[in-house]
Amino acid sequence: MGEHHGNWPERLHIVTGKGGTGKTSVAAALALGLAAGGRRTLLVEVEGRQGIAQLFGLGPLPYAERRIATTAGGGEVRALPVDPEEALLEYLDMFYKLGAAGRALRKVGAIDFATTIAPGLRDVLLTGKVKEATTRSADGRRVYDAVVLDAPPTGRIGRFLNVTAETARLAKMGPIKTQSDGVSSLLRSPMTAVHVVTLLEEMPVQETLDAIEELAGLGIPVGRIVLNGARPPLLAGGKFTKAEIKRGLAAAGLPAAPVTVNQLAAEAQAHLTRRELEESLRLELAERGRPMVELPLLPDGVDRAGLDVLAARLLPG
Repeated sequence: MGEHHGNWPERLHIVTGKGGTGKTSVAAALALGLAAGGRRTLLVEVEGRQGIAQLFGLGPLPYAERRIATTAGGGEVRALPVDPEEALLEYLDMFYKLGAAGRALRKVGAIDFATTIAPGLRDVLLTGKVKEATTRSADGRRVYDAVVLDAPPTGRIGRFLNVTAETARLAKMGPIKTQSDGVSSLLRSPMTAVHVVTLLEEMPVQETLDAIEELAGLGIPVGRIVLNGARPPLLAGGKFTKAEIKRGLAAAGLPAAPVTVNQLAAEAQAHLTRRELEESLRLELAERGRPMVELPLLPDGVDRAGLDVLAARLLPG
């Protein structure tokens, strides 16, 4: 299998963002881009929303690593929707050899009970599954060149990734402690990067800045800021006059009635005001010193062709 993509050298890419910023689309596009040229990537989701299936136009996906896309050069993307209940049973089985007893536990609702009294346990199981896939080898080589995690949103990302603090309260020793320590060291290593997806709007940008600060405080490496849905500037010079609007209408063979000119002038002014806000937000993000990548607004919505457009922007060349 090929080497890592030079621009995205990490092996575990965690994608977060405020709800509505398109983080699932960005995660999927990144998994496609990283699979180009004969690589194999795993796209993981942990929120039970079946967002990956919807994006690729598939029915609900099982808790299994299943190929959902191929790329140029023989690459492939597999998807894994992690089910916390299944992950807990798998885990109990692995460490405590419960077998049929584990399935009986599910019937009595023990899983819900365990994850309700210890929400941190649920996160350790989810991140533990991601770590296992990231580090898994077969025949002396990694099974996946890269793993992309469509993670919980920015408001929950710090708590989700800071598994050791949560499990320290649960377990002082034993397999859960070992698992959580292993996850914690992977998440704080150069193998991992958390990429934050945002729109150029005040709330998502504020959440992005907060998340970057929180992750830095936890010692978890932040990768890129992804500006999604970026629109090209319409007015190149950033200024206009009503006379210019009149001339433009005339040149296009359209009637230049004063009411039309005034409406267009108001719209152009609103566009410029919005652009000024976007510029100040862009500047605020740039001041964090993280690499930024801009993705275009896809007029036809996100389908496979759209994902390929985003993948090419994320991984040019």
